[in-house]
Amino acid sequence: MFVKTPKIIQYLFPSIIWRKENLQNNIWLTFDDGPSPETTPFILKRLKEEKIKATFFLIGKQIERYPELFKKIIDNGHVIANHSYSHQNGWKSNLSNYLNDIEKCQRLMPENKLFRPPYGKLSPLKIWCLKKNYKLILWDIFTWDFHLNSKPKEIKENVLKHTRSGSIIVFHNNKKSLKNLKLILKETITELKEKGFVFSTSW
Repeated sequence: MFVKTPKIIQYLFPSIIWRKENLQNNIWLTFDDGPSPETTPFILKRLKEEKIKATFFLIGKQIERYPELFKKIIDNGHVIANHSYSHQNGWKSNLSNYLNDIEKCQRLMPENKLFRPPYGKLSPLKIWCLKKNYKLILWDIFTWDFHLNSKPKEIKENVLKHTRSGSIIVFHNNKKSLKNLKLILKETITELKEKGFVFSTSW
């Protein structure tokens, strides 16, 4: 399954941050969805073992269900960011409802200025409305770690093959991804380090 966002897509939507060019070989590790009682503790443990920080794009409903996990992510020094309150599809949702949904999540993390749309889907009008108040973060490396047909070895190999300085990598912080994360997260981080990459949370 292809993981790298085509350059033409990145070019067509310049208001969105797809990657972050830099001279320090920095990359950005991100986790969507959650907090998840099954998956978040595992991810936090792995990141602590590897002594790296990541950015967690969180869903408001999940924050309200698991406030202790939300606090633990923050206490571990990771960056939290807005992934909407109820994970609405930005291609299908009414503009007013969609913006209200994002703001409902934002009230749970008022210092945050980052937003990632669920499914990576935003209409041009929604982009125009949101870019006034948020940095819109997508990715250039999407792992498909939650997909039933994704094979862990292929996920890891694709990430290692396509990651370059400035890459934004998306894994998922949900129950569907846990099986694959248990098999490849540690190895993927280790091998990215061996390639000389530095994990950043500076946006």
